[in-house]
Amino acid sequence: MNEVNSFFSLKNTVQSISNEESEQLSNYLLAIDAFSRTTYKSIYVIDYHQQCFDYVSDNPLFLCGHTAQEVKEMGYSFYFKFVVEDDLDLLLKINKAGFDFYERIAVEERPLYTISYDFRLKNNDGNIILVNHKLTPLFINKDGKIWKSFCIVSLSEKQSSGNIKIYKQNESKYWNYDLEGDFWETSESITLTDREKEILYLSIQGLTVGDIARRIFISPDTVKFHRRKLFDKLGVANITEAISFATNNRLL
Repeated sequence: MNEVNSFFSLKNTVQSISNEESEQLSNYLLAIDAFSRTTYKSIYVIDYHQQCFDYVSDNPLFLCGHTAQEVKEMGYSFYFKFVVEDDLDLLLKINKAGFDFYERIAVEERPLYTISYDFRLKNNDGNIILVNHKLTPLFINKDGKIWKSFCIVSLSEKQSSGNIKIYKQNESKYWNYDLEGDFWETSESITLTDREKEILYLSIQGLTVGDIARRIFISPDTVKFHRRKLFDKLGVANITEAISFATNNRLL
């Protein structure tokens, strides 16, 4: 079997696109390119009809030492070259589980869902980085199939691959995928207190524990107490990871 074909099944292969659906594409990549210039994250677009990458931003995080054009030309072959082998198997499982999930959603609601997961990339120098990958449907065809998806890649705040979650826009819950049990379970979304948000905002500005304590008129020990509770809530080890988690998961 062709390696790339292992990513595609009847559930995520788009057989045809109507003229009306094609009209949705008018200049859409110009908007995506403009957005990519405003973010530190890597952006790319998957086309499930052509089974290729429709767009790749020039942010080096995702490129593994190549140009955006080279990665675009590789398409799905990029995964087989630069994803760590164990994580390639993981991506195939996520691919199947994600499309199984989407198949159970009402067609008109499918663009409201985003799947998030972590995997390892290995560049030409052999350096390995753990990245977070978020995928959101961009266009749906008349059969309800996801035609194009918008993908965002950033550094992960986690310690290992996996961490597969699906979020729905404006929902207070999310779905977590159990790899061993092969099922989705519902969890309540994390919410931050006003004090936790305040400490995160000030930390983003580069303030120390002492600086924050003076700014919000509490003791340094109280700041440390709130930070420890925040780390436990987010499942992170330090303030850098907390900031990354909060921004990646839109908690701020």
